[in-house]
Amino acid sequence: MRRRPGLSVRLKLTLSYAGFLAVAGALLLAVVWGFLLRYVPDTSQGLLGIAPNRYLLVRMFAPAAAAAMACLLAFGLVGGWILAGRMLAPLTRITTAAQAAGKGSLSHRIAMEGRQDEFRELADVFDAMLEKLESHVAEEQRFAANASHELRTPLAISQTLLDIARRDPTRDRDTLLRRLQAVNKRAIDLTEALLLLSRSDRGHVTRESVDLSLLAEEAAETLLPAAEQRGITLEVIGTAVRTSGSADLLLQMVTNLVQNAVAHNLPAGGTVTVRTGARWDASVLWVENTGRPVPPGLLPTLTEPFQRGTERVRTDEHAGVGLGLAIVASIVRAHDGALDLAARPGGGLRVTVRLPGPP
Repeated sequence: MRRRPGLSVRLKLTLSYAGFLAVAGALLLAVVWGFLLRYVPDTSQGLLGIAPNRYLLVRMFAPAAAAAMACLLAFGLVGGWILAGRMLAPLTRITTAAQAAGKGSLSHRIAMEGRQDEFRELADVFDAMLEKLESHVAEEQRFAANASHELRTPLAISQTLLDIARRDPTRDRDTLLRRLQAVNKRAIDLTEALLLLSRSDRGHVTRESVDLSLLAEEAAETLLPAAEQRGITLEVIGTAVRTSGSADLLLQMVTNLVQNAVAHNLPAGGTVTVRTGARWDASVLWVENTGRPVPPGLLPTLTEPFQRGTERVRTDEHAGVGLGLAIVASIVRAHDGALDLAARPGGGLRVTVRLPGPP
């Protein structure tokens, strides 16, 4: 938005300082005139019959007063300009950083030194904002690059299968259709996961009272056949706890956690335990699964998009889309909750979700 040019803040402060000094000087001269010269008689003999009289004092006082006022005004202008410049120097650095950020340079930091004051607090807040913004932009760019790569893979595979079918008409059509169907299903699953992640990232959810224990039972019932097929024992325990949020998103969150626990488990004889309960003013969901030991350095990356945990062992052939825990983390954030991942001592993962309790 273009605005008409005006006086700079430094010039305004300078004029304010100089004006204050001029007014203070004028008041001081007025006090001198009111309490000193008024008691000098305006006669030829002057005070106590001794010269000078009021007329002579005024003649001598007026030029000196005018010179003092001129010096005071000049001092106010020069000193005010210098003082305003020193006071506004931190604001200049903040403006420079803001202009650099406006041009796309989010890595610039003010890093203001000195004691804590209003400008230092503003600079620290601005640096923190730039750091979060840079991290968010980098995450979005990484997400866009990974998403485009993941979406391109099934399309490229479909194109390859179609090229093979066109070059070799005698190839088994049923096998080709099954492969195309599997690739197409993977693309659809990825697209739906991206849409769900985008929806939960917006943070605008319709809130209603939801029982986490019922959602846990529903998710476990849906995934029980997959668990039994892999020889995994799936158990749901705990008490009924309620929270406020979107039933659809929370069900997706629980389903992703249970599905992740089933997928990353032992080849046979594993267990998955889903437990609900209340802790102080929070409704808590725990999902634990057996499995191979999880390296501590891998835990922080599991909630990032398209991080499949290559060091974890899966019991099925499907590699997933790498968005399961990312969607869980996004849904938890949208519901003002907290997500904690911890490696179990005997192997596997323990996921703890804390959501606000009922009002």
